[in-house]
Amino acid sequence: MLEETLQKHFGYKEFRSGQKEVIEQIIRGKDVLTLLPTGSGKSLCYQLPAYLLGGTTLVISPLLSLMQDQVEQLKRFGEKKVVAINSFLTGNDRQQVFQSLSTYRFIFVSPEMLSNLRFQQALEMVNLTLIAIDEAHCISQWGFDFRPEYLQIGEILKNPQRPPILALTATATSKVLQDIEFYLQMQTPFQWIASVDRPNIAYQVIQINDYREKVNWLQQHINRSIAPGIVYTQSRKKTMAYAEALRAQNIRVAAYHGGMEKEDRQLIQHQFLAGELDWIIATNAFGMGVHKSDIRQIIHDHMPSTMGSYMQEVGRAGRDGQQSFATLLYSPEDERLTKSVSLMDYPNRYQISRYSELVARGQSPQILLDEYQMTETSYRILAYWMKQLSPEDVVLKVEQLSNDKIQEVDRIRSILLGDTCIREGISHYFEQKLQNRPEICCSNCGITIESIPAKQMIENDKKRELSWSRRFNDLFPS
Repeated sequence: MLEETLQKHFGYKEFRSGQKEVIEQIIRGKDVLTLLPTGSGKSLCYQLPAYLLGGTTLVISPLLSLMQDQVEQLKRFGEKKVVAINSFLTGNDRQQVFQSLSTYRFIFVSPEMLSNLRFQQALEMVNLTLIAIDEAHCISQWGFDFRPEYLQIGEILKNPQRPPILALTATATSKVLQDIEFYLQMQTPFQWIASVDRPNIAYQVIQINDYREKVNWLQQHINRSIAPGIVYTQSRKKTMAYAEALRAQNIRVAAYHGGMEKEDRQLIQHQFLAGELDWIIATNAFGMGVHKSDIRQIIHDHMPSTMGSYMQEVGRAGRDGQQSFATLLYSPEDERLTKSVSLMDYPNRYQISRYSELVARGQSPQILLDEYQMTETSYRILAYWMKQLSPEDVVLKVEQLSNDKIQEVDRIRSILLGDTCIREGISHYFEQKLQNRPEICCSNCGITIESIPAKQMIENDKKRELSWSRRFNDLFPS
């Protein structure tokens, strides 16, 4: 039955490791918590059951680009009853979708949309048969300090008659898995935990003195080495600077960050997938939902703030199983900068006290956003915790979260810049034992920058020429 459905709707003859085991438990009505490596086909674990269970599958997804990618993927398989409810919909379109919500087989939403009262009211009329939480590690990684709506998912969906919940992630420690199970209010979930190791990805760290030297290194390296690839940086300004420096050497490259117009981001992503761009210089806004199987290199110009985000970004390489490389450029100031960026959106003691005073006076605490130039993220964090705790306890909570962030960066540094096997250190971080060490492993096990193959020559035919106007017209016809 499962193999027939797989062949009929998706054109595959057999399941990948873990897919069938997870799907069987879902069909039996069990909650399921699964860790499958990036590129192992996690989405099939909720897509296929939808055709056997009937009704509607609700998918809670962290990013707009990821939702759009999943919707387009399903449409390529012939599915028409699928919708993503996000900012791409106009007000009228959203209202029409709400009115016909029960007609869809797949509904994709963000945690923020799930918190929307009008959506919740519309959802009450839907025959939900499965709830999938994609990239479920975001509950622990983002819920406490970036997107508190993640912590409210379980409460919103709390219902004795609710359908099974499937939580999917590619990276999680035992603590993250516990957070997922607790905050989703899962009921003794079946767990399928695969290895986080990707043997075809080699790790290396290059120590560099300063930013200017990083630019020079990137120019020289990218000009000679294999593509396609992604360079991750922390600031929007750096994405533009790196891209400009590389274009000066006739590299087919584009910058990508969350501050760009949606149409521009769509266009760049489409060009990268189509092979019209060889390199993307991006903040962490790029990557989720970008199913490009032949990415050969991932380069970080900074110390990652979490191991989970680092592995998510690195895991975008080598989905075709071929040898790929993850390179970290490290300079002495990186650790301090990463810690600073990690802590910049936490509210301070004065803001916490001021928030409490405003509420006590019956005034809107949103004054903090204007008068005290508080960031939107910082305000959202504060608003969430002030509903749960006293001001004194919020201060203690922020201090705890800040200390956790600092310790996380310190631990990442010890793994990536230590003198032992990087691959083994990553496995230990996720409380797993490395089973096999590949011949091309990491810079502490003998690989060098020369291990990365030289650039492949690209035929200069018209089909591969970069044409912004042609591609824009293809994507957005007038």
